[in-house]
Amino acid sequence: MFIEPSHTRHHQYPRTGWIEVICGSMFSGKTEELIRRLNRAKIARQRIKIFKPALDKRYHMENIVSHNENSVEAMPVNLSSEIISMAGNAEVIGLDEAQFFDESIVSVCDTLANAGKRVIIAGLDMDYLGKPFGCMPQLMALAEYVTKVHAICMVCGEVASHSYRLSSSNEKVLLGETDLYEARCRRCFNLGEEAYDQPC
Repeated sequence: MFIEPSHTRHHQYPRTGWIEVICGSMFSGKTEELIRRLNRAKIARQRIKIFKPALDKRYHMENIVSHNENSVEAMPVNLSSEIISMAGNAEVIGLDEAQFFDESIVSVCDTLANAGKRVIIAGLDMDYLGKPFGCMPQLMALAEYVTKVHAICMVCGEVASHSYRLSSSNEKVLLGETDLYEARCRRCFNLGEEAYDQPC
């Protein structure tokens, strides 16, 4: 169980920053957990800034929105390098759909944490082929805290950690929801289209 780190605002030395990664498959509650942590920081009167890749326009142009339709305002960015200047005096930085950022996101998050900021990242750890997605492996290695959340397999009801693509497209990035993807356990993911024909 993840226990949110605590800190006092007044230190003899500059405050220490850190990186938290929330990862998992689609429909596992990554964005929901990100929003929960950010809301707690708001309640504590901490200054927060939230960013998302500009290409993710599924729910809203400028908000991050969970599958439960909870949302918070976010700034869309085209290049991850823009985040450092846009972060300003924020104490907590939130990043959603981190797998879609360019490779500079790793050094950006490192820079922000070294500047004393709490950086909370949510993203898919695997793509539709079950392979590590984008810069997520590097971010997970760099992070002080990693939380892996799980969905429920939409075929058999077991714990799901894979995102199975229902479309025949082989594009690396194909934005979609339940019309294009299912959460699946390892067995049903490997069975592919045959999963529904197999006894559970």
